Amino acid sequence: MSKKLSSKKLEKPVKFQTPRGVHDILPEDHAYLTVIKKVVRHRARQAGFRRISTPIFESKDLFTRGVGKGTDIVEKELYSFATKKGGEEYALKPEGTAGIVRSYIQHGMNQLPQPVELYYIEPFFRHDRPQKGRYRQFHQFGFEIIGEPDPGIDAQIIQLAHLIHADLGIAEKLTLQINTIGCPKCREKFTDQLRDYFIGKERNLCKNCVRRLEENPLRLLDCKEEDCRILAENAPKFANMICDDCKDHHQKVLELLDAVEIDYTENPQLVRGLDYYSRTVFEFWDESEGAQNSVGGGGRYDFLVEQLGGLPTPACGYAGGIERIITHMKDSRILAPDKDQIDIFVAQLGFEAKKVALQLLTELREEGVHALGALGKASMKDQLGKADKFEVKYALILGEVEVREKKIILRDMSSGVQEVIPIGKAVEKVVKKLGKKSLDKYDPSKELKKDTRVRPEEELLIRD
Repeated sequence: MSKKLSSKKLEKPVKFQTPRGVHDILPEDHAYLTVIKKVVRHRARQAGFRRISTPIFESKDLFTRGVGKGTDIVEKELYSFATKKGGEEYALKPEGTAGIVRSYIQHGMNQLPQPVELYYIEPFFRHDRPQKGRYRQFHQFGFEIIGEPDPGIDAQIIQLAHLIHADLGIAEKLTLQINTIGCPKCREKFTDQLRDYFIGKERNLCKNCVRRLEENPLRLLDCKEEDCRILAENAPKFANMICDDCKDHHQKVLELLDAVEIDYTENPQLVRGLDYYSRTVFEFWDESEGAQNSVGGGGRYDFLVEQLGGLPTPACGYAGGIERIITHMKDSRILAPDKDQIDIFVAQLGFEAKKVALQLLTELREEGVHALGALGKASMKDQLGKADKFEVKYALILGEVEVREKKIILRDMSSGVQEVIPIGKAVEKVVKKLGKKSLDKYDPSKELKKDTRVRPEEELLIRD
């Protein structure tokens, strides 16, 4: 028996790691995530958008139909599974637009004042090859305007994304690439020309492009492989095939961008990797790395609502990659505001001092002070050592003697200067020293209101 016990003790503990392609968001990165969310929410509310969240997983068929059966996302990157009973097929959502359009149709949002403006900040999942800025679980914010065909909508969404980049200090690192891929009618003619051009050149194409030649020749223009790019540069130009309506729409989008002074580069090879796009497509590229490190993109999807079972409804959207934006902010040496700092450390010795310390911590926090108390049995030296490690501005120190005399020691941790003050004045003194701007106060009761409207079922009871 003893041998068995000793052998168990020798077993090495399992060292768990995050799965390949996913990562922990540590506190220092959460500071960036927080400021990005704050900027997105602020700009979205200014422009009349309302927030929406769709489920983490949806019917696999939603993405097959919406994103496109022949796309890399559906064929290679979709995390899909079947239920244990019934065998229904679901998939973790790889992007946001298809789910939002499904929600728009399901909840009858076409009855709302049009256009419907929605935004999201969500995690997404793709079985992508992990590399710089690419993860298998990643986060995006996005905007969707559903129910309006006007080119002004395209320009507004592009401007909104640009303003967010400017707010976050990375706009100068990015270039706006824009193109039109026309409507299905003019795109069909162009697709035939592309197929005729590339047939016979299969030996110079990558494996993906050989497949795309049959399924979606337009995607051949978007390939990043060098040989494919060289061929694409000499391919037929869509500008020669675009119909008058699509040409007029594109020209108006460019003129509106000029009006709001947003620089852009017309890129005839930009097509985006999702099948639902039509007319306007755009991306924000890293100025130095180009398409290899775009922070986001979007465009029109005027036929997706109808394709997913709704009425014919024009729409336009954008999605930005949060991890990539954080990387750009760090590369630009932009520091995210960190509001997680500790201002006050309450050190105590003895059980009676511990009671007072708990009361002080509660009062300090209610006043908006970030306060921490070492309530264990550590020595005073160890507690003040912890206070130094947390880089607090002040420490409140009390032991049994201070409790009896109803006094407390207030120490400035940077200078070491101390003063003895009445315990009853401690909170007031600390708040004054920190200043109102340093306080973190939030009272939800000021925002939450009682709904005093009579509900339909209550109205029936009143009548009865």
